[in-house]
Amino acid sequence: MLKRTFASLAIAALGLTATGAASAAPAADKSLPSVVIVHGAFADGSDWAKVIPLLQARGVHVQAVQNGLESLAGDVAATRRAIDNQSGKVVLVGHSWGGTVITEAGANDKVAALVYVNAFAPDAGQATGEIGKNYPPSPGIGKLVADKDGYLSLPPEALAADFAQDVPPAQARVMAATQGPIQSKAFGEKTTVAAWQTRPSWFIVGSNDRMIQPALEREMARKIGAKVTELPTSHVPQQSRPADVAKVILDAVQTVQRQ
Repeated sequence: MLKRTFASLAIAALGLTATGAASAAPAADKSLPSVVIVHGAFADGSDWAKVIPLLQARGVHVQAVQNGLESLAGDVAATRRAIDNQSGKVVLVGHSWGGTVITEAGANDKVAALVYVNAFAPDAGQATGEIGKNYPPSPGIGKLVADKDGYLSLPPEALAADFAQDVPPAQARVMAATQGPIQSKAFGEKTTVAAWQTRPSWFIVGSNDRMIQPALEREMARKIGAKVTELPTSHVPQQSRPADVAKVILDAVQTVQRQ
């Protein structure tokens, strides 16, 4: 009897929660392209938790990809599934390693624009590990730790100092606990296409980035002909300046809508 009562209460509570969430959430504007977001290494989809509500509040349907970070091919496959599940045009957003993923996965008829956020933008046939060889290593790169299987991660102290130095310490600790280690071999996998060659691109440069050299980000942005926004942030402007990042993504969304 007690179990049945508890189950009934639980079901009722879930129903009320779902109803409340549905009434609070703004309806997606079907005239707008969807946004598919690809997180980078040392993160997961929750890395975008501050930006997503800002986009949803403007009627944009958003899907965050959960990358396995085991290989470029695997992350591209996950991103392609998310793209295929959208009903219309897509603005594809990639952070850091996610830039390499969207460069490959963006060669999809639904993808109308690309947004790079402190991201890699390789050429076709180029591996992420080949980018920026003429630049000195960034401070955070030297602090990566590999486990016995070759997965790279950032110790909590390094994440706070070099990955997300402009967020509160408590938030940095959560980011360290939820980070996704990346298989080091993924950085050696080459792209087969460069979607930015045939699609308009936007690029956010973090001038205080300690994971990718800001000068390298500026060089990649120039190379792909992107519309550039520079922010005085760490490697994760989506965490420290979410409104500014959302503004750039919305600019891409509105540009695609007008096409």
